[in-house]
Amino acid sequence: MSHVTLRNPRIPRIGRFGWLMGLYAENHTRLVRLFEPGDLAVGAYVSSIGDGLDVRLDVLDQHPYTAELRLSYALTDPVTGEPDPSAYLRLYRDARQVEATHCYVGRRWQDVIGMFPPPAEVIGHRMRMNTFLGKWLQYLAERGHGVATLHAADAEAPLAEA
Repeated sequence: MSHVTLRNPRIPRIGRFGWLMGLYAENHTRLVRLFEPGDLAVGAYVSSIGDGLDVRLDVLDQHPYTAELRLSYALTDPVTGEPDPSAYLRLYRDARQVEATHCYVGRRWQDVIGMFPPPAEVIGHRMRMNTFLGKWLQYLAERGHGVATLHAADAEAPLAEA
């Protein structure tokens, strides 16, 4: 009776890559439920709930199977002049996934983990970014942001200073 089975062969083990794809799928569900960005034209949109901290959604490009987006608060970094915090997103319509490609201006994965990182480090970095995105989307939904609070941004209105 000293033999202990650690893994049930009927229950498949999910690896880190599978977990990451699951995060992408969850983020798709959250983002689509929140703002329905696949239906938006290229341009800037603002979600305001009256708390003084508006959310900005920039639809950078729409393609047949993907959309390029930037999600940020309507604040600018005083040093760079860019929206901060922000997350650049790629929405895959056919696969029903959303990937956070990078989370800060000038901080692509190459800037954070180098040009030739080991694959495990790349997966780990993507898991952190996309876990952050999922939590942020959940927070925004809990605060009351959504399609009903989203409107086209005034092209002349500047972002607030952070």
